[in-house]
Amino acid sequence: MMGLGRIERYVVGYMLLGVLTWLAVISSVVMLIQFVELTGQVGTRADVGADSILGLTVLRAPSLIQILLPFCFLFGGISAFVGLNRRSELVAMRAAGISAWRFILPSALAAFVLGVVAVGGINPLAAALNARFEAERSRMMANYMADRPQDIWLRQGDDSSQIVIHAKARDTRRGVVTLRGVSLFIYEKNEHGTPVFRRRLEAGEATLMPGFWRLKDVREATAGDSSIRSESLSIRSTLDAEAAMERLASPEAIAFWRLPKAIQLTEQAGFSASGYRLRLHQLLATPLLFAAMSILAAAFSLRLARLGGLAGLAGAGVALGFVMFFFNQFAGALAKADIIPLFAAAWAPAVVALLAGVTLLCYTEDG
Repeated sequence: MMGLGRIERYVVGYMLLGVLTWLAVISSVVMLIQFVELTGQVGTRADVGADSILGLTVLRAPSLIQILLPFCFLFGGISAFVGLNRRSELVAMRAAGISAWRFILPSALAAFVLGVVAVGGINPLAAALNARFEAERSRMMANYMADRPQDIWLRQGDDSSQIVIHAKARDTRRGVVTLRGVSLFIYEKNEHGTPVFRRRLEAGEATLMPGFWRLKDVREATAGDSSIRSESLSIRSTLDAEAAMERLASPEAIAFWRLPKAIQLTEQAGFSASGYRLRLHQLLATPLLFAAMSILAAAFSLRLARLGGLAGLAGAGVALGFVMFFFNQFAGALAKADIIPLFAAAWAPAVVALLAGVTLLCYTEDG
């Protein structure tokens, strides 16, 4: 902002004000809908009050709002540029010989920077709050879910072995992962890299400590031998508490900075990490998507008000924003089904939106 002229700062500030306004509107709508939904899901099944439901709503809302942030830049940009157009401020700027690119590019750059902040700062915060939301909701519904099966499957591994873990219940209080009714199937890789079953462990309880699982009330069985019982046993682990919980969560619930490690651990355990890779590329493309939405907003709002049709053009921009949202979801679904490459699915919506906005501006602007 310090390196921009007065006009550029004015337009960028006005655009950011529009983005903040729409962010407040969308956040209010999301929280209201989420509060009603959680009231039906949790409030009718657990003995909790409205304050507890509101706390859950606050924990859950950021992860939902970040999905809708591109709409904030699109709607905020359209409202800002339409407002400047209706007051003839854009007309005065362009009559003075100022190209539209002079204030569109700084707005797009500001959106790009805010996208970097959203990915690097807001996304980890939203992921942490979402983890607390899952823990709090599980705690509130513990009595309701007590008589229902809660089978848990984890898998860990390295270059020499793999362990498949099955448990009937879990407890994650104070950040410590404890599994109950645990079965561990231990495999070792042969010279060809193929896992070969070696032994099975049954434990009443397994607690994840730094670098190892601490098992209690253990029964160990090896193929061809009788079982051996012991009060406690330690098994090396490649997981930490956060990584273990990430295995039970969707890729959208993992913080940006932990996605590379999640990909590495998932592939070491023999699973496909395509979902995590897709999420990583989608987050990397977020700043470009924010900038593209800002350019699209300007492209659909620069028509002179006296020529008419400005409202219809702005409405078309809003409709195109919804089309881009569904295109983003559709591309992600195709990538998860291995129909298109992950890289193309993550970056295509941002690139298409950017090219559409630049193309429209090239047709409507002459310099």
